[in-house]
Amino acid sequence: MEKFIEKLVKKQKDNYGQPGVTVAFLGDSVTQGCFEISQNKAGGFEPVFDKKSAYHTYFAEIFSVLCPNVPVNIINAGISGSNAPHGLERLERDVLPYHPDLAVVCFGLNDSRCGATGIKQYTDSLAEIFDRLQDIGSEIIFMTPNMMCTDVSGCLKDELLTKTAAETAKIQNAGMLDNYLEAAKALCREKNITVCDCYAKWKRLETLGFDVTELLSNKINHPTREMNWLFAYSLAETILGL
Repeated sequence: MEKFIEKLVKKQKDNYGQPGVTVAFLGDSVTQGCFEISQNKAGGFEPVFDKKSAYHTYFAEIFSVLCPNVPVNIINAGISGSNAPHGLERLERDVLPYHPDLAVVCFGLNDSRCGATGIKQYTDSLAEIFDRLQDIGSEIIFMTPNMMCTDVSGCLKDELLTKTAAETAKIQNAGMLDNYLEAAKALCREKNITVCDCYAKWKRLETLGFDVTELLSNKINHPTREMNWLFAYSLAETILGL
């Protein structure tokens, strides 16, 4: 992340003569800033959007403390329900025109629902996303997501949400998300892409005995507002080498 840090420092020292920095976040509902969900009248899901509590907002707050005179321009390219192939489809529209100094890519939650046969499409899509970002000179971080629920929370009363939680827990407990993320990290090693492994931190919390399901605002796959700080701090640590 040397170029990104160098640009931050140059702007801090020469506010008048240097440009600000741009960071793009490409991902799914967690990136977009989705939290609680309910069932709508049409029988689908209705998420609560709260971008002020999303991790990219917290990320900007951290850097506003470290370098208060440097504008950190955030491009939120997260879309609820998105996966790596969809992220690739919209990369030209949502990210590349902004020529971000840094691009944070986070996919896996929705991809893992495709089962083992979907891993190749997942990694192929990530590979092309990485290649196209590198072609425009962006530095890249692949950030692994949070864990999904491991059981059905007693807080869920709606039948559709209860069913979805049970299906999601089955995917999580079978190790399918682990398999996707291991494949993604292997790709990152091959392409020399920096990894911010937040998933490993969630797994560590589970190992220590914490109930990770209760750390999810929707009790399925969206972290609480407070847990979004884990992403922001982890990204800052990764960038600064702390």
